[in-house]
Amino acid sequence: MSTFELYTDKAGEFRFRLKAGNGQIILASEGYTAKASALNGIESVKTNAPDDARYERKQTASGWSFNLRAANDQVIGTSEVYTSESSRENGIESVKKNAPGADTKEV
Repeated sequence: MSTFELYTDKAGEFRFRLKAGNGQIILASEGYTAKASALNGIESVKTNAPDDARYERKQTASGWSFNLRAANDQVIGTSEVYTSESSRENGIESVKKNAPGADTKEV
């Protein structure tokens, strides 16, 4: 079962990451100054994840990645860097499938 993990980073900011059932991180957030803002970010991921138009697909010299954007065009989550375009697409499909029903836990 997939899970959003809410945590505080070394700088004291709140962040979340979406983990698939196998424990792999499939999406990570930016830092938020308030816990409530991070929780709102999780809700935004759940809302926007099923919509393919919300994914910004990227390719750099390092590989392939994606950002998930909210309706206001703000980035709400970023993927890891993948070694192939097909792996990136699999990552997007995983977020689409796992995010809407994922539980949230604080770590």
